[in-house]
Amino acid sequence: MTPSEAAAVVRPRVEGDRELEILTATLEVLADVGYDRLTMDAVATRAKASKATLYRRWTNKVSLVIDAVAHSKGPHELPDTGSLDGDLKAMFCGMGGLADQETVATFAAVVTALTRDPAFAEAFRRDVIGPKIAASRLVWERAAARGELKDGLDLDLFEPALAGIVMHRLFVMGEMPDPDLITRVIDQIILPSATR
Repeated sequence: MTPSEAAAVVRPRVEGDRELEILTATLEVLADVGYDRLTMDAVATRAKASKATLYRRWTNKVSLVIDAVAHSKGPHELPDTGSLDGDLKAMFCGMGGLADQETVATFAAVVTALTRDPAFAEAFRRDVIGPKIAASRLVWERAAARGELKDGLDLDLFEPALAGIVMHRLFVMGEMPDPDLITRVIDQIILPSATR
């Protein structure tokens, strides 16, 4: 047995409840200090774990934070209400959507890192935003298949429009998103522009 194999036997992989405790601690530290000031030491302290425990599972801060954010809301079922209007409201107004205070706070805590840390930005776009875009894209494709959308609508342009408008109101205008704001954006901007 090589030394690394022996170490793997002695040091079990972090998983189950302990993994969830560490991911929760990561989100708490992220909310307190933001991504830029988050450290493995701070997470270890909050989780009442050693840094070695963290490094058994996550190679660095990027992998730890991405894992925590990606798992923060658990698996979601894609809404299928039978209409674009219903699907957008179910997807963006509920838990994990744009009206979810925790989701918005997490995004606010990492937004500066998206411009300053290329490794984090790449992982965040791939592992956190990528699945959200794929789910949203499916909602739009189903609407197109039902004949709800205008002919020639550019889905690449439209799919992120709702989130873009809401995030602009949050970060530029200081208006915290809630279901009412999201519903108004859907009813007054998105649907009239996209549907027949």
